[in-house]
Amino acid sequence: MNRRSFTMAGAALLAAGAATPYASMAQSPSPRRIDVHNHLIPPPYLAAGRPQITAGSDTDPTPVLNWNPAHAIEEMDRTGVAVAMLSMSTPGLSMLGGTRDATRKLARACNEYAASLLRDFPGRFGNFAAMPLPDVEGSLAEAVYALDVLKADGIGILTSYNDKYPGDAAFRPLFAELNRRRAIVFVHPTSPQCCATVLPGIASSLDEFMFDVTRAITSMLFGGTFAMFPEVRFIFTHAGGTMTPISARINAFGARHHEYDAANPHGVYYELKKLHYDIANSTNPSAMAALMNLVPTSQILFGSDTPYVPIAATATGFDKMTLADDVRFAINRGNALQLFPRLAG
Repeated sequence: MNRRSFTMAGAALLAAGAATPYASMAQSPSPRRIDVHNHLIPPPYLAAGRPQITAGSDTDPTPVLNWNPAHAIEEMDRTGVAVAMLSMSTPGLSMLGGTRDATRKLARACNEYAASLLRDFPGRFGNFAAMPLPDVEGSLAEAVYALDVLKADGIGILTSYNDKYPGDAAFRPLFAELNRRRAIVFVHPTSPQCCATVLPGIASSLDEFMFDVTRAITSMLFGGTFAMFPEVRFIFTHAGGTMTPISARINAFGARHHEYDAANPHGVYYELKKLHYDIANSTNPSAMAALMNLVPTSQILFGSDTPYVPIAATATGFDKMTLADDVRFAINRGNALQLFPRLAG
């Protein structure tokens, strides 16, 4: 499907709701999806911060606090997911580990646990290794260990750490190493230090997570991260958060401020269109149309955000959308296979 027809598909899905040949995939006995946004709750992580793990969410904490791999696979099978790429959610390890050394040990314990799941349940899981950021030195060591020894599929980071965003120069040594390795980096939202409690009684996951995705992308654009480290394959969540509807404003800012020309030598849109985006909890007409009109088919991935949000919340909405078969296959599975060719078997 060419870019024009795909963009038209973005508008066409506004009429979603009719049954498709894939409408029964959510109950498929032969799962095919690859879920790039699927969280694990390692026992060391739960032990370190049980009260904090669900503090920023307004969803039922029971599936999170009782997570285990057998239950995860049961949900995957019910919703047509063949492989779940596991990652850590928020709060970040540094918020639970305490000291620098304790945070490093917690990251190692969580990554060792994730690696054990890949061994114990062959073919069902992948893993984005957790980092002890904002400790860059510790994260460099953990990234090397995770990728070389544990054979992680990529690295997982958060959208912000205290008052720093990933575009900050402090993070460049880590991205330089990941660029050398052509690593995949999964970027998950968190509650920003500035605004987590700005609306009393409103969970920060409702809106601040989406805004923090946008802040992270903006910081990396104008910090030069994307252009400086072009071999890193980044995945951002929730259809880009609030970035897609304001992408024209971000582009216009870059066009007005020539001091950022070196950070984006090919332009803002060039960088935004080469990033990858999952559709976790975003399979509604407005979010999907905005994403599909900004980026090509190849950059969109299936993701769910389970156990914080059930896989079915995304899968059912996606299966009801009116899409060409090749687009549906690409988002469900094909695009992930380009990033993770080992999953083809």
